[in-house]
Parts: sequence; structure tokens; C-alpha cells
Amino acid sequence: MIVTTTPTVEGRPARDYLGIVTGEAILGANIFKDLFAGIRDIVGGRSGAYERELGRARKTALAEMEAEAQRLGADAVVGVDLDFEVINNMLMVSASGTAVRLG
Repeated sequence: MIVTTTPTVEGRPARDYLGIVTGEAILGANIFKDLFAGIRDIVGGRSGAYERELGRARKTALAEMEAEAQRLGADAVVGVDLDFEVINNMLMVSASGTAVRLG
């Protein structure tokens, strides 16, 4: 499956547009508490543990979006957008894009 932030896949025009697909991942308040408890992990103003959790959430959101596209019969997701929001002390990572069948 091709997943891209661009609106098209070069050399492979979209034959069918199958709809918007999404995926979400939420890091709960306990994650923040645990991460900040390990503040000694911060080097140069960066927290490796926090970055790993964000990376895991991003991969989960993208994998859910891709799985939804596969269920629709897509072979690509174009125009992918990632959003990060804080809601009630939880971090939500969402991925969205348009599922397409390529020509």
C-alpha cells in the first residue's frame, strides 16, 4: 500500500476514489506521568521516552488508517495529514487521507 502526503502518486493516476479514511491513537494521562517521572532521560531538551511514545502513537494511527483503506479495496492513500491534539490531559494522534485505487 502506498501512503503519501502528496495529492497524487506520480505516474499512477487515481482510477477510483473510495473515500476518506482515518486512524487514531490516544496516549492517556498515565503515559505523561510515567514519561515525566523519567525526566532524567532528557538530554539537550529532548525526551527519548516521550519521542518513542509519540512515534508509537503515530505508527498506530497510520496503521489503522491503512487497514481501513485496505478494507475498502484501496491500493494507496493520498493526501495524508497527521494531527496532534491534547484533550483532557490526553494526547491524540490522528491520521487521515483519501483511499484510492490506482490506474
